[in-house]
Amino acid sequence: MSALDAVAAVCLIAGAAFSLAAGVALVRFPDILSRMHAATKPQVLGLLLVLLGCALRFRNTVDITTLVLIGAFQLTTAPVAAHMVGRVAYRTGLQRADLLVVDDLADRRDEP
Repeated sequence: MSALDAVAAVCLIAGAAFSLAAGVALVRFPDILSRMHAATKPQVLGLLLVLLGCALRFRNTVDITTLVLIGAFQLTTAPVAAHMVGRVAYRTGLQRADLLVVDDLADRRDEP
């Protein structure tokens, strides 16, 4: 086993752990805004670590290019999707107001 294989194994295990933590947080967190955070931040980091581990293991230009494209698309779509979910949850009142520390939009809730 070479050093790159060991680094790839560590990246794969760490990525799987982050993805598992994101899945557990989706079940355990109390409101939709917290769940939205858990669905994007650790899940994306976990996926990027898994992709890095795969890239270190494959060492093929075509495979690495595909993995880079997957990572780039995930980095561009996950924040936009999380923003839209959070916006819809806030506008429809599905968030728990008692968990918000500061609500800057409270006076503008009824505006389109």
